[in-house]
Amino acid sequence: MFICVIADYGTGDPAFTEVTQRLLMTFPHAQIHLLSVPAFSTLATGFWIAQLGLNPGPSDSDRLIYHNCAPRQDDPEARRDNEGEGLTYALLSNGVKVVGVNAGYTLSFIKDYTKELRAINVSRGGSQFRSRDVFPPAAAAIMNEDFSILGDSLKSEQIPDVPPDRIAWIDGYGNIKTTIGAHTLNLEPQSKIVIRIGDVVSDAVYSDGSFKVSEGTLAFAPGSSGWSKGDSGEPLRFLELFLRGGSAWERFGRPRVNQQVTQIA
Repeated sequence: MFICVIADYGTGDPAFTEVTQRLLMTFPHAQIHLLSVPAFSTLATGFWIAQLGLNPGPSDSDRLIYHNCAPRQDDPEARRDNEGEGLTYALLSNGVKVVGVNAGYTLSFIKDYTKELRAINVSRGGSQFRSRDVFPPAAAAIMNEDFSILGDSLKSEQIPDVPPDRIAWIDGYGNIKTTIGAHTLNLEPQSKIVIRIGDVVSDAVYSDGSFKVSEGTLAFAPGSSGWSKGDSGEPLRFLELFLRGGSAWERFGRPRVNQQVTQIA
């Protein structure tokens, strides 16, 4: 079994080890891979759920994405018994199972690619560390085909759409992955454009391939992220800001995930 844990604990945080220990109690032979997203970033969480879940990987039926990013922003009032957003189960169109908290945009990228999307009947409170203390038994039940814990179905319209103009991720090279679909931009390759992120404005070149620009040029091009759109198999690709020989992230003043990206010319 292949389990990907996506959470906002922080890179190297022992919380990942604690959750891994609990999951291995139930799945002793599982391969567990960890992915840290920025604190409270449900957008980054949702992006990686889709990127990893909807693309090829180990046997789909034995693949679980276990995610936890629960900023507890669904209710601004004081929380009783550490209660937070509810747990959900999604069966993706390719058979991959997804178990995690329904918060913000965590389900937005996959909501149109599910065979089943339902609430899980487990406590919404009981621990400050629910992903360690409360949720693993639910994930175990799902992977063992025990669906008696499932609750009501969730409708697509109950889940927010992906915002169409945000930073989804910044990779280790400083490339800025956006939520802007490549199909939404109708430009000729090598067209000059101007991009704004926050207070920083920069010239860029639209390219149909990031390396088709000279050293030192900021490219706005279809990146490596995306997946096939439904039964048609048509690829969905997201645009990426790429500074050849440098860092687009540094060029734009080190912006954060979820900041708006605007083409102003």
